[in-house]
Amino acid sequence: MFPALSLPGEAELTDSWVALEPGADPAERARMLRRAHERFTEAGTVPRPVRDVVADSWRRSVRAGVGPDGTASVELGDGELGAYRAEHPLARVMPLVRELMGAFAADGEHLVAVCDAHGRLLWVEGHPVTRRRAGRMNFVPGARWAESAVGTNAPGTAVAVDRPVQVFAAEHFVRRVQPWTCAAAPVHDPRTGRVLGAVDITGGDGLAHPHSLGFVQAVARAAESQLALLAPRRPAAGTAELTALGRDEALLHTGGRGIRLSRRHSEILVLLARHPEGLTGDELLCALYEDESVTPVTLRAELARLRRVLGPGLLASRPYRLTVPVESDAIVVERRLRAGAVTAAATAYAGPLLPASRAPAVVRLRRRLADGVRAALIARRDPDLLADWAHAPWGEDDLDVWRALAALRPTAAVRSRLAALEAELAAPAPVPPRGATWLQRPRP
Repeated sequence: MFPALSLPGEAELTDSWVALEPGADPAERARMLRRAHERFTEAGTVPRPVRDVVADSWRRSVRAGVGPDGTASVELGDGELGAYRAEHPLARVMPLVRELMGAFAADGEHLVAVCDAHGRLLWVEGHPVTRRRAGRMNFVPGARWAESAVGTNAPGTAVAVDRPVQVFAAEHFVRRVQPWTCAAAPVHDPRTGRVLGAVDITGGDGLAHPHSLGFVQAVARAAESQLALLAPRRPAAGTAELTALGRDEALLHTGGRGIRLSRRHSEILVLLARHPEGLTGDELLCALYEDESVTPVTLRAELARLRRVLGPGLLASRPYRLTVPVESDAIVVERRLRAGAVTAAATAYAGPLLPASRAPAVVRLRRRLADGVRAALIARRDPDLLADWAHAPWGEDDLDVWRALAALRPTAAVRSRLAALEAELAAPAPVPPRGATWLQRPRP
């Protein structure tokens, strides 16, 4: 029996996301899936009965270079794992997760697992015999279970598609995982909406039931509610928090409020956060505007609007500065890079800084931060971290990273992508149409 938790509405648990329909024969379904998996790995075609979510995941697994006979690797050793998960936001809701799932896992000889947004298992708890069995396939804390590392599996696929997902038997892409069934749901930061990781229940065929999917989703929602109620550990009292990586409009959290900033106000806050001593009007003008004809009056009007958005007392002038310390996600990444914490820096890097901004100073900061992370990843020579960057939207055309990844993981998919990028680089640049203006010409 599943714990008495309120489950999501039936409309959310469609057939596409549930592994086994009520009344279906698990043994027959498992046999059909094994045949379908063999056909896919041999011919690349997916028989129709395979669910779309699984078929799509199998295809992503192949593109990532995962083989059906692969295995998970342990990425975080005991020392690094302890420090990393102690700082992870999901550490704060682990008592709740254990309370909701622990007895069920122990009684049913299941495992409870919690992973981060990169599919690294941070906690794996539950029935000791089941833990020992799972340990033989490296389903252990510190191991990487991202789709890009071990193919289709509930925690890795849940963070990849940002949806609750159930994976039954041979729906798992890697053969040694196919005796297992699991269900996982992503957990989001209630302030920013970003995926923090996933909660997972792993065990036998008995988990191939719609209630297991609803159960993990209910636990994930409870964890998000708990995070929303907890006072943020960071920033400290009297400190604001700025989220600007991977988004065009930054979020500022201060004094218990969350403020979505306009693009221009986002640029101003990013620059002032980096210069707590303040910036003069002339310095801000040069930092923000490509057009030298923009006047100080325009800047003063923008700052007046920003002051109204922030409320009284947060933005001072002469020089322009913020009156409270601001911890920005970009500064966190830089700090971790300086400390040599490459895995932690890559985890905190959610994308380019204000990617649509053309403010000269922001463009420089964006390039410097991205170059710093990618250089650290190349030097670290961790194929999983490199694969994360290469398969992210900002890394899909990064030739240096693909070359580094190909040297460490020369799968057919990686070699094919690298060849395509090198061919594109070698191709002559297109000639702009006669009479085209500079703005119409292809950019390098």
